[in-house]
Amino acid sequence: MSDSDEPVPVGLSTPHFQEALLDAINDALPEGILVVNGEGLIVSYNQRILDVWGIPPEVMEGVGIGSAIGTVHDPLLASVCERTNDPAAFAARFRELHDAPELDDDCEIALKDGRTLARVSTALHGRDGEYLGRVWFYRDITPQKLAQAQLEALAREDPLTGVMNRRYYDERAAQEFARADREQLTLAPVEFDLDHFKQINDRHGHAAGDEVLKAVCGASTTMMRATSLFARIGGEEFVFLLSPTTQEGALIFAERLRARVAALEIPVGEETISVTISIGVALRHPGGDTPEACLVRADNAMYAAKTNGRNRVELAD
Repeated sequence: MSDSDEPVPVGLSTPHFQEALLDAINDALPEGILVVNGEGLIVSYNQRILDVWGIPPEVMEGVGIGSAIGTVHDPLLASVCERTNDPAAFAARFRELHDAPELDDDCEIALKDGRTLARVSTALHGRDGEYLGRVWFYRDITPQKLAQAQLEALAREDPLTGVMNRRYYDERAAQEFARADREQLTLAPVEFDLDHFKQINDRHGHAAGDEVLKAVCGASTTMMRATSLFARIGGEEFVFLLSPTTQEGALIFAERLRARVAALEIPVGEETISVTISIGVALRHPGGDTPEACLVRADNAMYAAKTNGRNRVELAD
């Protein structure tokens, strides 16, 4: 007896067993699954797809194996579409994929409830190449997207104050300088440092110093423009990048910033702390110096402000 003539174990070839096996596999998978044949009829789906999409049981009344799907009037597809941020685009892509066996799909779908689903779809072919239909897999990747966003925020933000960190500032400043060259814009870094900050830490403690830094950042961000950048670039050093601006505009901005910080009364425990800042302004003209060189000139002007009495604004040469 050849291998091909060996008897098949009882039950393995029966339709009932194969159907039970398919159901078990579908229910064990973490993805929601929908299988549609070449005529647009539902061949298989699992409970997970209803859970992923948040489809209530009543929607599935009358929808089951053998039901047609493919227009927005179908209960299942209509229920899914209305949960996406772009129902028309979702429905159009669904029909496109079903009608084009050569296409595969791997994308993310944004839902109105704030969640994100990953979709993978591929055509099914028989051994002779015949198009049999298409299978869709859906998985809720919202936790992964949130974790990714948090990691990206950590890479961009100063953890204490929540403003841009030095690394991200350097990246964005390079982009702004390149844009300034293309559009012939004038921009200016406005760098400032808290005066006598070490004395605050020594007298009140580092926790109080942290509160002062956060308060100064809070006051500074109220002066943000739509096109400006603001970052913490050192322990108590910060910088605005104003774009576009003029020398007069940059100096007016810097003086308003100095006055706003000087007017702060920061509650720390039972005490109130006041602080001042020294500011350096460097003007960068189109075709001028690099972000690094311009920031160095602003830094030199800031230290000149400290040398000349603090709580003042100095313009770089």
